[in-house]
Amino acid sequence: MVVNSIHWFRKGLRLHDNPALQEALDGADTVRCVYILDPWFAGSANVGLNRWRYLLESLEDLDASLRKLNSRLFVVRGQPTDVFPRLFKEWNITRMTFEYDSEPYGRERDATILKMAQDFGVETRVRNSHTLYKLARIIEMNNNTPPLTFKRFQAIVQRLDLPKKPLPTVTRQQMDRCPTDISANHDQCYGLPSLEELGFKTHGLGPAVWKGGETEALERLNNNVDKKGWMGNFERPRTGASLLMASPTGLSPYLRFGCLSCRVLYYKLRELYMKARKNSTPPPSLYAQLLWREFFYTAATNNPTFDRMEGNPICVQIPWDCNPEALAKWAEGKTGFPWIDAIMTQLRQEGWIHHLARHAVACFLTRGDLWLSWESGMKVFEELLLDADWSVNAGSWMWLSCSSFFQQFFHCYCPVGFGRRTDPSGDYIRRYIPKLRDYPNRYIHEPWTAPEAVQKAANCVVGVDYPMPMLNHAQCSRLNIERMKQVYRQISNYKGLSLLGSISTIQEEAESSAMTDNSQHLSSNSDSHSSSSHGQSGKP
Repeated sequence: MVVNSIHWFRKGLRLHDNPALQEALDGADTVRCVYILDPWFAGSANVGLNRWRYLLESLEDLDASLRKLNSRLFVVRGQPTDVFPRLFKEWNITRMTFEYDSEPYGRERDATILKMAQDFGVETRVRNSHTLYKLARIIEMNNNTPPLTFKRFQAIVQRLDLPKKPLPTVTRQQMDRCPTDISANHDQCYGLPSLEELGFKTHGLGPAVWKGGETEALERLNNNVDKKGWMGNFERPRTGASLLMASPTGLSPYLRFGCLSCRVLYYKLRELYMKARKNSTPPPSLYAQLLWREFFYTAATNNPTFDRMEGNPICVQIPWDCNPEALAKWAEGKTGFPWIDAIMTQLRQEGWIHHLARHAVACFLTRGDLWLSWESGMKVFEELLLDADWSVNAGSWMWLSCSSFFQQFFHCYCPVGFGRRTDPSGDYIRRYIPKLRDYPNRYIHEPWTAPEAVQKAANCVVGVDYPMPMLNHAQCSRLNIERMKQVYRQISNYKGLSLLGSISTIQEEAESSAMTDNSQHLSSNSDSHSSSSHGQSGKP
């Protein structure tokens, strides 16, 4: 029987450790690698230019790698439900493969496609490789409910077998055994669109800080594994002003788009640790950054309302304010607090910010100062942040806003003091808010306190050239802590301790692992959660 395979790329944009792609190649006569792109979706989706550019670069890199194997990537325009019936007939497809998607939207989409394939008599093979473990097994071992504290999650994971070993990269020999004719007009029929075709204005667009693709991901990994301290920094991440900048060692966007296999990273860390420690068993803290990612995926997989407060069974119902003007100032970096504004400017320009910076702006938007819903912040990150995905992004915002997983709401980041401790010289602020570059270190974190003569000498008068602070932090943070007390008091009164029992404390998490995320290496949305060490409410 002739086997004509089609492999559907979504995430998992790589040739290394790709079990579903290997299934497509297994005994096949022809194999076509497909990515489905809906150009109309680009204009309406909440995805910004940097994320689209990163995706297109990743697809370009994937196509270039397939070319070396005498194949190509087929980029097909349209919706999967419209595209696949045509491709099944046109290419006489008998087998379809793709990577398992654990998120509710993806599972619903895939169920439709699997039913369609069955109706066409097409065999389907779905394989897991975007997460280290099978999430259903973790849930099963927790009495068929997702664990809602990291300590509990980690205890379950430690009872599981090690993750499956990564598979080798697809080879030319494999592809030669299932050759597929590539037409001379392939680029016209199945080529990638440009950013302009997708409706983005690119005039004056600078080079990408983060280059997309599997090739770049593996270069970053392989170029740093032998550097002194690289492995140890996963176990005990460093912090400091220099780490606020994008680094050539960062890996989080590559994991999010599947340009880098999480299993490859896991076993690379394991191998290096055992080599350095003479075959001793690595501690869980070595993998904490990867496990936080798995934790949020597990919590979200059976919860289609995970990305919103209303109807979300694990989310505290908080009466957030609605203030579009304040939200816009935060999103556009015009709050009047240089530390906050520099962070949001970096995010918009580069598509990435350090995990400590994520903490600062999330707290400022929600429980710390503006008292606006975490859902609004999540949507801004979804648009701008390269490594934002549905589960980890929503989970992190619920955490940082004390809406789920975490209840230490009385610990609050000061937008002046926290910034000054993290970036004492103000160099980070000067880079992203050049208007303030000539301010002395003493005033750069709170320029409104500078004497008028200093402001004029710096060519930046607060209230004219740079905005006044949009609020008084000390007053707002005190008010918001009282609001949070009332919310949690109501939970205790009306729901007993059932919900609070699912929300962990700083001490519990600190005991379970060195869970602080290191943005220089992984920098996923799973953040460090010991905010008490980063500063209390201060002025203003």
